[in-house]
Amino acid sequence: MKIIAACFLLLLITGCVNDKEEPWNLVWSDEFDIPGLPDTANWNYEVGYIANNELQYYTPGRLENCVVSNGNLLIIGRKEPWDWANYTSARLNTDRKHSWTYGKFDAGIRLPEGQGMWPAFWMLGQNIHKEGWPKCGEIDIMEHINNEDILYGTLHWYNDKHVMNGDKTPCDVTKYHNYSVEWDRDSIKWFLDGKQYHQVAISDSANSTSEFHKPFYIIFNLAIGGDWPKNPDETTQFPDTMFVDYVRVYQK
Repeated sequence: MKIIAACFLLLLITGCVNDKEEPWNLVWSDEFDIPGLPDTANWNYEVGYIANNELQYYTPGRLENCVVSNGNLLIIGRKEPWDWANYTSARLNTDRKHSWTYGKFDAGIRLPEGQGMWPAFWMLGQNIHKEGWPKCGEIDIMEHINNEDILYGTLHWYNDKHVMNGDKTPCDVTKYHNYSVEWDRDSIKWFLDGKQYHQVAISDSANSTSEFHKPFYIIFNLAIGGDWPKNPDETTQFPDTMFVDYVRVYQK
């Protein structure tokens, strides 16, 4: 018995037995508590048309599409003519301002529903400007389309071609929820309100996942229309809003 106890103590000392998980430490956040336009120390605007045959024009620095109010970041989709488009919205990112390799990334969000609405909280590899997509990698922490009560979490990368691995879970997105991923050198795990619903192994860059051992930056956007949700129709309510209560990044 004494020999067994001594061996267990030795394992604890050498770190071979982990009796307590290392805690997550907050390293960055935006609580959206200063009214007006989002803090430019944290956020950039993406402008115009982006991808996926979406219908909105992303406007920069326009309170009608992107404003901090009552402790929330509001990203507002509107039906209105703007340049070549018939809809406006906003897409914000932390590109070249804040990026991280590994961590826990979470946000409290309430989402719009409606045919053609496509809100997302996601991340892209910081090397996208050199490697392009999908070689940079993409972590979709949360995506929702149309009026279904389903949440999607997906990983995109490159392995001789575009590869994706995702899952979905039931969710009433019209209420506030915590959407998060926990990402380390071994895996990426997806959570809804603290409950895990998906996981992808990336240990030793399995299946050409080397992209996910490099820095990533955060994106919030509300797309309208596009290849996945298709177009809005007469039932879609405008304006409609994505409410972000907070976004926080933790590391161990």
